[in-house]
Amino acid sequence: MLLVNTYVGKSEIEGVGVFAAEPIARGTVIWRFDEEFDRLIPVEKYRAAEPLVRKLLDRYAYPSPDRPGFIVYETDNGRFMNHADDPNTDFSDEGGARATRDIAAGEEITCNYGHFFSDFELLGAVASERREAPCGPAPACG
Repeated sequence: MLLVNTYVGKSEIEGVGVFAAEPIARGTVIWRFDEEFDRLIPVEKYRAAEPLVRKLLDRYAYPSPDRPGFIVYETDNGRFMNHADDPNTDFSDEGGARATRDIAAGEEITCNYGHFFSDFELLGAVASERREAPCGPAPACG
């Protein structure tokens, strides 16, 4: 769950992104997993879902970094966070994320998808088209 005030807007990176609605100081905890707001979905449930649901999850969910066999679907603006090679947040701590530098109001909030996908190499639409499932490559999903 995002812990800072944000909005969704047009992104220079891809499609839409999540932006800071007010300044965020370096070191601020910006996100924390909250089971009341973030959905933890078993991979088996993903596999059994209708095609349109799987398509949504393929685009906006990601493997849980600390709960193998689960994917995370964020219900707030966090699901629109785009990748950057030099992001302004750090999600490497299990269960939370911090701003790595001051983030200005109106600036896009970004993260490194490599914290969620160990083999992440591509950016933007190419990555989302090539990624077959939020639980990893197709063989990992079964």
